[in-house]
Amino acid sequence: MASPSPISMGDTLDWPFFADSHRAFAAKLAAFADAELHTLPHDDVDEACRARVAALGRAGFLKAVVPKAYGGLSEAFDVRTLCLARDILAARDGLADFAFAMQGLGTGSITLFGDDALKRKYLPAVARGEAIAAFALSELEAGSDVAAIATTAVPDGNDHVRVTGTKTWISNGGIADHYVVFVRTGEAPGAKGLSAFVVDADTPGFSITERIEVIAPHPLATLAFDACRVPAANRLGGPGEGFKVAMATLDIFRSTVGAAALGFARRALHETLSRANSRKLFGATLGDLQLAQAAIAESIAEVEAASLLVYRAAWTKDSGAPRVTREAALAKMVATENAQRVIDRAVQLHGGLGVTKGVKVEELYREIRALRIYEGATDVQKIVIAREALKAHASQQH
Repeated sequence: MASPSPISMGDTLDWPFFADSHRAFAAKLAAFADAELHTLPHDDVDEACRARVAALGRAGFLKAVVPKAYGGLSEAFDVRTLCLARDILAARDGLADFAFAMQGLGTGSITLFGDDALKRKYLPAVARGEAIAAFALSELEAGSDVAAIATTAVPDGNDHVRVTGTKTWISNGGIADHYVVFVRTGEAPGAKGLSAFVVDADTPGFSITERIEVIAPHPLATLAFDACRVPAANRLGGPGEGFKVAMATLDIFRSTVGAAALGFARRALHETLSRANSRKLFGATLGDLQLAQAAIAESIAEVEAASLLVYRAAWTKDSGAPRVTREAALAKMVATENAQRVIDRAVQLHGGLGVTKGVKVEELYREIRALRIYEGATDVQKIVIAREALKAHASQQH
């Protein structure tokens, strides 16, 4: 597969959101991605994903998902770096973006809430690309409604718990070496009775019951836990703090979903401009037609707007905000919805080629759809944004 021509980020890196270290990271990653990603396996999704994790680890880029004390890049999460990585990788290779993101999401809860022993056990191998991580939150009846989780963990003596239940739509399911699993421990009803544990893939009683095929292939599975005996020391946070663990983790990584959507949109715009300049019809180029120019202008505006919201959210978190619930929700909602429109226009302007398998815009059309659902569907983000605004307004009135 040929390497794509360079994908422009415009003047994004000149914005005051970034330090020179971010610009250096972005330049290094873009050069690596353009030179290396097209050489990696593509046909078998498990093999392809493992190869990308290994390559990103060897090149040092997975250090961005782990704290410096455990083999990482920064003292704590630098969300701008995470977003830049997903923006750059998604513009070139959707599975590489997925591989990078899941190494972060699958260990984010360990970084935030794990004790030193857990961090030392799991984080260095993830940073080196030698172990694959996963985040097991969703169930058939508990996707957006985390409080409905039914998988349980009950005490087994003083030092272990038994985990029983099913998780589904789990990314890296079937290839991960460990899973951060959210379970009901019953300290209180609903969201206040959840806890989080790290479960190793070789734990007796753990199995993969189904590999799930989706429109943009990546490792996805249903997991079963049959009284899996897990050390109590593998708990992240305290008893009943599972919801807090999940939300704090998503608060960091939700902005990065917007960054991935932004990368897909940048690539679609790149392909659109190439097509508009090269496609000849009616005695001119496609780009000479005013309707095509209008479509291009709308796509440019939507890419720029998404970029501002994504990097505003990342900068706000890196500047010390304890939570960026509103900013991350806005970034995720606008970036994913805008990217869907930008990619749809790209398909339209490619005509018959746009729906032909093997053409980049057709791949992007499949890639973007899931981003409007996972880590909080657009509809959920609207509720979050509105509630935050109503709460802020009410507090101002008093």
